[in-house]
Amino acid sequence: MSSPLTSQTDRADASVRMAVTLEGAPRLGWILVKALLRFAFMVANNLVAIPSYICYVILLQPLRVLDSKRFWCIEGIMYKWLLGMVASWGWHAGYTVMEWGEDVKAIWKDEAVVLVNHQSTGDVCTLMMCLQDKGLVVAQMMWLMDHIFKYTNFGIVSLIHGDFFIRQGKSHRDQQLLLLKKHLENNYRSRDRKWIVLFPEGGFLRKRRETSQAFAKKNNLPFLTHVTLPRVGATQIILNALVARQENGSPAGGDAKELESKAKGLQWIIDATIAYPQGELLDIQTWILGYRKPTVTHVHYRIFPIKDVPLETDDLTNWLYQRFIEKEDLLAHFYETGAFPPPKGREEAVSREMTLSSVWIFLIQCFAFLSGYMWYSIMQYFYHCLF
Repeated sequence: MSSPLTSQTDRADASVRMAVTLEGAPRLGWILVKALLRFAFMVANNLVAIPSYICYVILLQPLRVLDSKRFWCIEGIMYKWLLGMVASWGWHAGYTVMEWGEDVKAIWKDEAVVLVNHQSTGDVCTLMMCLQDKGLVVAQMMWLMDHIFKYTNFGIVSLIHGDFFIRQGKSHRDQQLLLLKKHLENNYRSRDRKWIVLFPEGGFLRKRRETSQAFAKKNNLPFLTHVTLPRVGATQIILNALVARQENGSPAGGDAKELESKAKGLQWIIDATIAYPQGELLDIQTWILGYRKPTVTHVHYRIFPIKDVPLETDDLTNWLYQRFIEKEDLLAHFYETGAFPPPKGREEAVSREMTLSSVWIFLIQCFAFLSGYMWYSIMQYFYHCLF
C-alpha cells in the first residue's frame, strides 16, 4: 500500500505535467494554425504559378521556332522564379543556409557537375535556395532526380525544362543510362544548360547505408556512416557526353553552331556536402508547413578542375569513392564541432550566410498571382465566347 507522502508526490507530479501541457497548448495551437495557413498559401502559389508558367511556354512556342536560344533563356528565368518561390517557403519559416568552402559563384558561367550527398527531400529544397544567388545558374541548370518526382505538382515543370527522371534499381540501370545519354545529347547544349545536379548515392542515406556498408565490407572499402558509396554510372555518362575531346586541335564531333560551347565543354566538378545540425534532417513537409523551429542548414563546396578527373571506369570509380570518403570526414567533423574543418593551409574555416532578397521574392510572387489572374480572365473570356 502506498504511503500518504507517495500519493501526494504523485499528485504534485501530475499537476506539474498538466500545467506544462496547458502552458504549451497555445504554442501548439499557433503552430497548427500557422502550418494550415502556410499549406493553403503553398496550394494557392502552385495553382497560380505552375499553370501560368505552362501558359507562357505555350504562348512562346513561335519564338522557340524562330529563336530557340532566346526561348530557353526566357523559360529558364521563369523556372528560376518558380524555384525561388519554393525556396521562399523555407526562408520565411527561418530555414536558412550557411555556405562553407570554395565560392562557386565565381564559376556560374562555366559548365559544371554538382555532386551532392543525399539524406532527405529537404536536400533539394536547400539547393533550390542556396543556388538562387549564383547568377543564372538555376535558370540554366539540369536536375537528375528520382522518377517519382515526375508525378508531383512540379513534375510538369521539370519535364518542360528538360530535367531527367531516373528510375532506380538494377533491372532498370542499363536502360536508364542509355536514356540519360540520349537526353543529354538532345537537351543539354540545345537548351544552353550549364550545371547538372546529381545525387551519386542513388537514394537516401537511411535507405542505402546498410547495403553500402555490406558492399564496403565485402570489397575491403572504408566503413561509412554519414554517406554511402556512390554509384558511378550516371557520372560517367555525363562526363563522357560533355567533356570536350580534342581531335587534331579542334573539338570532336558536333556542328559549327555548337563549336564554341564544345571547345570548353564541362570544366568543373563541384563537390557539395549538405549537413544538418545534430543530424536533424529537414524534409519537404517541414519546408512547406514550417512547424519546426528556425534552423540553419550548412553546405560545403569543393571545386575540382575537370582535367584532374579520370574518365576511365576504374579510375573514375576510385576518384568518386575518395570524394565520398572525404565527405564522411567532413560530416564527422561537423557533427562533432558544429563547423566544417578549415582548408589545408588555413587555421580557420570561413562561412558565408546565404540570403534571399525579400523584395525579389515579393515581386516574383506578385508576378505569379497577377499572371494567374490574367490567364484565368483570358480563359473565362474565351469560355463565354464559345459557350
